[in-house]
Amino acid sequence: MPIPILPPGKEGVLPSQYLAAVIDAGLISAGAFTIPRENIQPASLDLRLGEVAYRIRCSFLPGRHSVEQRVKDYVIDELDLHREGAVLETNRPYLIPLKERLTLPANVAGKANPKSSTGRLDVFTRVITDHSDRFDEVAEGYSGNLYLEVVPLSFAIRVREDLSLNQLRLSVGRPELSDEELRDFHRRQPLLFRRGEPVADDALAVDDGLFLSLDLQGDRSGRVGYRARDNAPLLDMTRVGGLDPDAYWEHVKGEVGDRVVLTPQRFYLLMSDESVTIPPNLAAEMMAYDPTSGELRTHYAGFFDPGFGYSEAGLFQGSRAALEVRAHDVPFMIEHGQRVCKLTFERMLEEPATLYGRGIGSSYQQQEETLGKHFLPRPDNQLVLGSP
Repeated sequence: MPIPILPPGKEGVLPSQYLAAVIDAGLISAGAFTIPRENIQPASLDLRLGEVAYRIRCSFLPGRHSVEQRVKDYVIDELDLHREGAVLETNRPYLIPLKERLTLPANVAGKANPKSSTGRLDVFTRVITDHSDRFDEVAEGYSGNLYLEVVPLSFAIRVREDLSLNQLRLSVGRPELSDEELRDFHRRQPLLFRRGEPVADDALAVDDGLFLSLDLQGDRSGRVGYRARDNAPLLDMTRVGGLDPDAYWEHVKGEVGDRVVLTPQRFYLLMSDESVTIPPNLAAEMMAYDPTSGELRTHYAGFFDPGFGYSEAGLFQGSRAALEVRAHDVPFMIEHGQRVCKLTFERMLEEPATLYGRGIGSSYQQQEETLGKHFLPRPDNQLVLGSP
């Protein structure tokens, strides 16, 4: 079945109005369940946890098999996600069938990523599809169920049925912008700002995307971000805005010289030095960046919807990105202005009917705070990074 009103010959990411049409046509379905309209974002769809979670002994890819066939060999326990949900322990993999099922046309592919709030809690997720040897990628014309691998890394978490931990983006053709297209777009309509001014063309770091750097100058007290506490209480992901941040996070202060030494295997939340603007005709994805030494991993959550950091009236110049950072095997020094991740940009098939922002309940527009939506917004935990 073709996607309704799909313009012929165009390439790009499907915007919100097309996602709604895809759902109405039954190409994304949820069986006996209804897909809530509020789960449709400007360029992605929030996917929901199903009724059970399987604790598995190892991660896997199904290859030539279906996920259902393969997972039978790895299941240790089955958890009920109804009512109060279930607790997922740290550093243990779980597989959760998602409620949504796909029947994609031959020219439509998908890509999945954790939601921002999921990544900020150091919860590692990735989608698995039948007969696939790649995570988070949905092949063109895929017809089948979706499964989510979930691994809490810093905190034991409580989840339940219908909770959304990740998102799906659909696209036609090759929507990616080349480096030259990115430079040209930035000259005409700036994508990155620093201290309220567009990043100069000769200062723009471009290599298969735009690089972002760290802000480690901190606030007046020297705080630059947060580090996850060891042995923190259970974190209930079904609660929004009610958790005490001090129970889960400790402040990180920079050293003289605007630098921080990362403790191996500890999870840090920091801020980008640049502010990002995603105009209505583009979408973006944050990509992890590993230096040649292999000692640093940044950013697990990826999608930036059209409208992030964008103000048509020019009321503000971008929003800063929260960066999720972990050193691998040895203590690792990071410095102010160090490049740690990059944004890749994709063109939209059309501008979405709705843009990212407060009007649709977006949580991180104009953010100056790295903590996610689950925590109480307390004045003594607000970081005003880069302030004099």
